This record gives sequence, structure tokens and C-alpha cells, in this order.
Amino acid sequence: MTGPRVFRLSGRLRSALIIGGQGIRSRKLRTFLSMISLFLGVLAVVTVQAVAETANTLRLADLELHVGKDGTRQMYVPPMADAMDAALTSVAGRPGAVGMMQYQAIIGEPNVLPINQGAAPFDNNDGGYYGPAMEMYCDPVTGGCRPVQNEAAAQPKGQAIELVLQGLTGDVRQFRPFRPVAGDWLDFGGEPSYSPRLVLNKEAAKGFSRYRIPAEMRVEGATANPTPRIVGVIDDGNSQPTAYVRVDEMRNWMPRTTANQMYGPGLQLMFAPSAGETEALVMRKLTALGVPADMLHVETVNARKNIAGELAIMRWIFLGMAALVLLIGAAGILNVGLATVGERVEEFALRRAVGTPRSLLAGIVLAETLLTGLLTAAAAIGLAVVALDVGAGLLGSRVPQLQDMTFPWQAGVAGVIAGLVAGLLGGLIPAIRAARIPIATVMRA
Repeated sequence: MTGPRVFRLSGRLRSALIIGGQGIRSRKLRTFLSMISLFLGVLAVVTVQAVAETANTLRLADLELHVGKDGTRQMYVPPMADAMDAALTSVAGRPGAVGMMQYQAIIGEPNVLPINQGAAPFDNNDGGYYGPAMEMYCDPVTGGCRPVQNEAAAQPKGQAIELVLQGLTGDVRQFRPFRPVAGDWLDFGGEPSYSPRLVLNKEAAKGFSRYRIPAEMRVEGATANPTPRIVGVIDDGNSQPTAYVRVDEMRNWMPRTTANQMYGPGLQLMFAPSAGETEALVMRKLTALGVPADMLHVETVNARKNIAGELAIMRWIFLGMAALVLLIGAAGILNVGLATVGERVEEFALRRAVGTPRSLLAGIVLAETLLTGLLTAAAAIGLAVVALDVGAGLLGSRVPQLQDMTFPWQAGVAGVIAGLVAGLLGGLIPAIRAARIPIATVMRA
């Protein structure tokens, strides 16, 4: 029975590392100058890799908030009453499946224009895309058109806020990982309440914190104006005021003929890869109701693949620039190494005279440059880690994704590889020159 196998360095390699380390310790200033010439190159490689990984993480997190996690399967049900009812019934309460219906709602004083018409962001003062549509009258005889003021436009502005209302059949956070800000998320257990519970996004919460808004909600087609309850605030990455509500709590106030009159492209269904049976059930029901097959299209979210190309181009451009800086550092090590070998000719010739192999002489020089590269890489990685922590602390309030950001291990690996490659390139020629020093040199000394 044999014991555990112990891996040990070979004699020559161990000797090269020991003598190389002694050489670094005896020539501290020269080693320091070599590290300075290499430091910027290694730091550039580490920075490019760290920035690329951080940008990839932030971009992917942003896409997950808006589109969904990779692998999520999405389908839009056309606005047909029977089809939408069947789809909602099929996904309600089922794990790995969520339906989303979008409405437009106004919360606040009745018979007034909302402060942000068209559910515009509260800091958007120019109207723009979010503003209400302008009605036009065109004379059929002359062909001339003029704007017509409708009754809503004649109303005065009051303490009311317009927002997008997202009705949910279940917890959408399994697909879109919203970040909690305050309060709680929607509870989908139990019977639907007649007082709709709302979870606001940060932009909608901004409006409610700025203005005193009465608790009365108006949704087109509702039989009455329900009294909403705000239970929480989340960050969904959306700049438009949005609120999330249980769809069954909204449908309590809407007759079947108007419950499916939505603001948006239709009912959106989201399925997890494991919810294949639920997805197939919905497809069968919709097909049986006469929904055309060309209107039932399921797409799989693949955000990482979509952004990989654009990020790869940027990464290779900046890595090319970092490689140039790294080559300059390797040239600095080369110059220092050649000067060092020139000063140690007698030492190397004496070692050859007492039987030291040429490979060991070359290994001693390479060990010094490789150890110098590793020390430089450690210093560059340490600085990058500190810089990332400081940057996350300063910008964490503005970019919440940075709060949980850790230093990417890929950047550390890239820094170590860059330091070793630079040490190898800078020490190869001096190592060859040291190995070729003739024994007769010691006789001339």
C-alpha cells in the first residue's frame, strides 16, 4: 500500500528558482526598475479584462431586467378575448410560467390631467414620445388638417399620476430579477383583493414622493375606481413610471368584455425551460380556439449571445493596445537582463567551470525574469482590486449593479499570464546569452 503521491520540483528547477530569487534580492533596485517598466503593461491587460467582464455583467443584468434571463421562452397571445382567457387560466398558479398584461392607469384626483401625461418620466419636461396623442381633423373637400382640442386636453392639471400597469399571474422575478428597494413584493397566494396591491418601480415612486396623490385609480373599462395599496418599490431598470399588480385583482373591477382591452402588444407569456408541459398546453388550447399558427411564435431569450459580439470587438481592440504597452515593458526587462548578464559574465563562467549545465544557467536568468513578472502581476492585480472596490463604493448609489460586484477572476488570470509572458519574452535572449558564456572567460578574469 503506497502513501499519497507528493509532487516535487526537479533539482535543476528548484536550484534555478532559489538562485534566481537570491539574484532578485541582491539587486533590488534593478528589479524595481524592471517592475516599473512592466507594471503599466500588466495593469493595462488586467484593467481591460476587468472592464470587459464588468461591462458584460452590467449589460447582461440590464438585459435580464428588460428582456429576461437567458433560456426564458416568450410568447405573445393576440388580443382575442377567448384566447387570452384560456392562456391566463393555463398559466395561473403553475410553476415556471407567468402571464403579463399591460394597462394604462391614472392614480389621483378625478377629472384632471395627470402631471405626467402619457406616463412620461417625471424629469422629462419636453413631452416627447410619452405625451398624449394629438387629434387632427381633415376636411374631405379641401384636404386641409387642423388640430382638434378634445375634452381631456381642456381639463386642468391636478394631483394625479399616469403610469403603466403591469398585471401579473405570478412572480415574474424568476425571469426578470428586479432589485428590491423598499417594502414587499406581491403575494400571489390567497384570494384576490378588491383593493389592488401595487409595487412601484423607482420612477413611479419618485412621483408619489414628490406630490400628494389621492388613493383613487382609474383604468379604462373598469366598472368603478378602486382604491390601490402601495406595498413596495423595486428597481426594474425602466425609466417610465410603472406599477406591478396581480392581474386577478384588476379583473375584479373589469367586465369580461373589457378586461382584455390592454395597452401594449398583447398578453405576454414567459416560460422557464422546465415548463415545457405548460407551454405545450397553452399552444394546444390556443390552436383549438382557432388562433392562426403564424400568430403563435415562441422565442428563447439569448441575451449573452447577442451582446457577445459587440463586447468581443471592444475587448480585442483594447487588448491590442494593452499588448503594445506590455511589449514595451518586456523590452525594458530585456535591456535590464542583458545588462545584468554582462555584469555577471565571470560568475556564470565560474559556474560553468565547476560543472554547472548550460540549461541551469539559462534557467537562473529566466527564473529571475519570471519571478519579476509574477511580482509585477501581483502588484497590478492588487491595485485593480482596490480601484474596483473604491469605484463600486463611489458609484454604487448611481449604478446599483456595482454594489455586489466582485473582482473578476478572469482579470487576475489574465494578469498572471501577462506577467509570465512578459518575463519569458524579456528573459529569453539574456538566458541564451548566459548559457553561451565560454569557460575560458573565467581564465581571462
